[in-house]
Amino acid sequence: MKTFLMPDPVRYPRMTTQELRESFLLADLHQPGAIEFRYLDLDRAVVGMASPLAGAIPLPTSPELRATCFTERRELGALNIGGAGTIHVGGNSYSLGNLDMLYIGRGNPEVVFESQSAGNPSAFYLLSYPAHASHPVALVRKAEAQPADIGSAETANRRTVYKYIHAGGAKSCQLVMGVTHLHSGSVWNTMPAHTHMRRSEIYLYFDVPDTARVMHLIGPPQETRHLIIRNREVALSPGWSIHAGAGTQAYKFCWGMGGENQDYADMDPVPIETML
Repeated sequence: MKTFLMPDPVRYPRMTTQELRESFLLADLHQPGAIEFRYLDLDRAVVGMASPLAGAIPLPTSPELRATCFTERRELGALNIGGAGTIHVGGNSYSLGNLDMLYIGRGNPEVVFESQSAGNPSAFYLLSYPAHASHPVALVRKAEAQPADIGSAETANRRTVYKYIHAGGAKSCQLVMGVTHLHSGSVWNTMPAHTHMRRSEIYLYFDVPDTARVMHLIGPPQETRHLIIRNREVALSPGWSIHAGAGTQAYKFCWGMGGENQDYADMDPVPIETML
């Protein structure tokens, strides 16, 4: 499990394009037939993807976690962005369709990922944070997630936000996760932008066509940079950085947060006229 040490806002302005990509972008998590993880010093998050084909893939632990199992002191959210699949947790099995999500609480040592068809495999995006208490395993189907329509076509940011793991949905210690769908003709996922020092945020961009890209903005509001992102790549956002993006066409992204609170509205708006 590779460890990422995030840059601070002092080092950040002097970084090259390649250094920015190496520090704020995870580009190779999707490996068919395997499971990949990255450990971040950013709120001690672990980001990964389980991509089973013909065989099942158990959730491993790692020396970096210093734990007897992955969930010994952690909670985990798993979003299926591929074909139908199954996650086995202990003696229970949970079938997930596309855009269904499973919350796995602390203290579940046996977790296994499986595709229902190798011809249309699952792809489970995984996000984990430390947990101080145990919460029940919870399956949240896309149809059960809480939707909210925001933005407008006039500002090219009409989108529907689906909340899965949050204070009013599946219970967790600090993990918050959801999915945003851009409507046809809209490209901005968040604009005006914001920061939130009490939580880090991590974006998985997906359902981005091969010929499309997302221009993801990072950095302090008066010192912005960008990352050009492809399908199934992940952008990392510390509390001092904005996180907003515009695609060459509509797409989806999974947002996940961990930190001091679970208040979705706890953010510091950045008026667009103040950005540089």
